[in-house]
Amino acid sequence: MKAQIRLGSVSGIRIGLHYSWLIIAFLISLSLGSNFAATNPEWGPGIIWATAIATALLFFVTIVVHELSHAMVAKSHGLPVRSITLFALGGVAEIEKEAGDARTEFWLGIVGPITSFVIGAICLAVLYGFGWKPPHFPRTPLLAMLMWIGYINIMLAVFNMVPGFPLDGGRVLRAIVWWITGDASRSTRISAKLGQFVAFAFIIFGIYRFFNGAGIGGLWIAFIGWFLLSASRESYAQVAITEGLKGLRVRDVMSQDYPTVDSHANLQTLVDEHFLRMGRRCFFVSENGRIVGLITPHEVREVERQRWPFKTVDEAMRSLDHLRTVKPDTPIKKALEIMGSEDLNQLPVVEGNEVLGILTRSHILQLLQTRAELGR
Repeated sequence: MKAQIRLGSVSGIRIGLHYSWLIIAFLISLSLGSNFAATNPEWGPGIIWATAIATALLFFVTIVVHELSHAMVAKSHGLPVRSITLFALGGVAEIEKEAGDARTEFWLGIVGPITSFVIGAICLAVLYGFGWKPPHFPRTPLLAMLMWIGYINIMLAVFNMVPGFPLDGGRVLRAIVWWITGDASRSTRISAKLGQFVAFAFIIFGIYRFFNGAGIGGLWIAFIGWFLLSASRESYAQVAITEGLKGLRVRDVMSQDYPTVDSHANLQTLVDEHFLRMGRRCFFVSENGRIVGLITPHEVREVERQRWPFKTVDEAMRSLDHLRTVKPDTPIKKALEIMGSEDLNQLPVVEGNEVLGILTRSHILQLLQTRAELGR
């Protein structure tokens, strides 16, 4: 879930919006506007819609705070956090590594719901301080905003504690099972399977509600279930991949047959004679028999097309000194984490100053496919 709209950063963590957020922000504002119009018609259209939009924006601020709490706990335990993205179903913090122990996993999971609950409790406590008593609706826009933000954050905390991975409650369950069994993979399988059960329950309940008059609300519940089902299946697949790569090193999977191009060749020749004819997407660059860099279509595209006949490969390549590399004895799981966190398709395998080979995503995929076909 990549951000298409960048908002800035907090403590080095990028915060952005996915386009789907715009849809849900509009729907929430529309729903709040209708609610405020029904409960406080004396406000007038201008105040009603201004309050609805401000409340929706404040709600998404609280989601960012929720995700920041996850990110801060992750960083305190040495887990790098790249970004936070708001999307249709809330927010997600992109933590680059998995927790290394059950205790860290527990706090990573529980801190978000605690944060949302505290936000909700503070909002409702302020309301009570101003003399508000349920079930009456506040008569001023500011207090109405506090009531809605208070209730929705408490509901968010409760929903996130549903014990199905990848919800926060699923992470807490995973941590508990991990602590009891001492097996991280088994705990993920259990929580992911339960997550699929919860997701099916959401889908069935949502469809039932839709055909019993709930309308869009029922479809929304079913959509949340579908999203949870997809996410929990992906989590289960990740466990299978991790177990399939257990014990393997880069030297076991890398290719020592890597193609090279001369550093003095021009980019037009590179494209015509190598990329287009051979179909490969990555070439090492050699100079006097020594590997000095790497070039892919990404580097070529950064040069204007009309300049390709006049630009040499060594002017466009990424030099070996600036490449992310791995050693031959690096675990495959670690190499895959590097590819994922840094969005790389290939890693040169280097020992000392010598290039021994290359590891690509396709190498790992072929290995997994072969093992699957052979029942491993």
